[in-house]
Amino acid sequence: MYTAPFMSAIAPSPWAVSLSASRGRLHPEPEDGVRSPWQRDRDRIIHATAFRRLQYKTQVFVNHEGDFFRTRLTHSLEVAQVARSIARALGLEEDLAETLALAHDLGHPPFGHAGETALTTAMAPFGGFDHNAQSLKVVTRLEARYAEFDGLNLTWETLEGLAKHNGPVADPPPYLAEYDAIHPLELTTWPSAEAQTAALADDIAYHSHDLDDGWRADFFTLDELAHLPVVGEALEEARRASLDVPPDRLRHETIRRVIRRMVTDVLAESRGRLEALSRRESMGAEREGMGAERGSMAGAAAVRAAAGPVIAFSPPMDEANRVIKEFLFVRMYRHWRVNRMTTKARRVVAEMFDLLAGNTGLLPDAWRARAGVSGTPRAAGTVCDYIAGMTDRYAQEEHRRLTDLSVLG
Repeated sequence: MYTAPFMSAIAPSPWAVSLSASRGRLHPEPEDGVRSPWQRDRDRIIHATAFRRLQYKTQVFVNHEGDFFRTRLTHSLEVAQVARSIARALGLEEDLAETLALAHDLGHPPFGHAGETALTTAMAPFGGFDHNAQSLKVVTRLEARYAEFDGLNLTWETLEGLAKHNGPVADPPPYLAEYDAIHPLELTTWPSAEAQTAALADDIAYHSHDLDDGWRADFFTLDELAHLPVVGEALEEARRASLDVPPDRLRHETIRRVIRRMVTDVLAESRGRLEALSRRESMGAEREGMGAERGSMAGAAAVRAAAGPVIAFSPPMDEANRVIKEFLFVRMYRHWRVNRMTTKARRVVAEMFDLLAGNTGLLPDAWRARAGVSGTPRAAGTVCDYIAGMTDRYAQEEHRRLTDLSVLG
């Protein structure tokens, strides 16, 4: 029998996004009759070209470096699993949390952060590059699957969560500002509890699987992990529970305990914050003579208007995550093997951008028509979209076609 904190809520949380209060889609469509709006959003994302491409996009290791290292696709699936578990335990809208988790990395370019750094530098004269804004651009413009509209025509709640799952956006990147002018997403407020859940699930997933992949790649040893908060405790517990097991099993036993500790912390801290929000809402309603029941009526609107996030790590766990991130930055993300690939990846992306933006005649027909005149902001933005959509493998092949005299076409 399940016990707290993982027991599912008996009833939906009053702070969950409500179907009855959904703001719908930019382009109205008939309801499905079988799936909820957020289930339809999820299905559209899963069937999107950009989602399939995540299979061959770098998380930390370039795809060909090993069959078992995470890619953007497997990372997104792990985030979705964690997000759904947390949302269910808190009584939130699971389908929306899962949808946001699956979509949150759609805008990442090839080669992970190396590709993003190169595009940010190349696009600096034109407003820069931001992968969150690019994710929104993918689902609102670049995916071309429907006769009636560009993009996937996702619900307002999904678009809001994509735009600001990391919190309010005071200074939006160009495309985010452009889209917000057409379809306002309330950028200066906190997002829904479901979007906040997806953001925390992202942290939990990438910390745990980067520890797993780095350990597997021999970037660090068990003894070096033993001093880390949360990880060291999980390792010691795994050792006691799994005497004389092979190293691979010890690794898995440790990582799953890390995930459980982080999820347990999020649930406890978030429940406390939601209870505090409920008390504040009830007290405010009583002062206004509206009755204490206003707290449940306020729902997701109160989450958005809150002074801070309602889904969060406790301060000690937040500090532990900072220490883990710092360790991974030094020992994994800046490891000499990763640095070598990162340097090559940045060069590939930068050289492609310069060649294509400077001569749009090198682009495939459809992209050339979008780009227009070489050397213009429109050309730069189109080339950025073209490169950002590439997989690692396609980017390497396209760079070779553009620069290697022995390759024709």
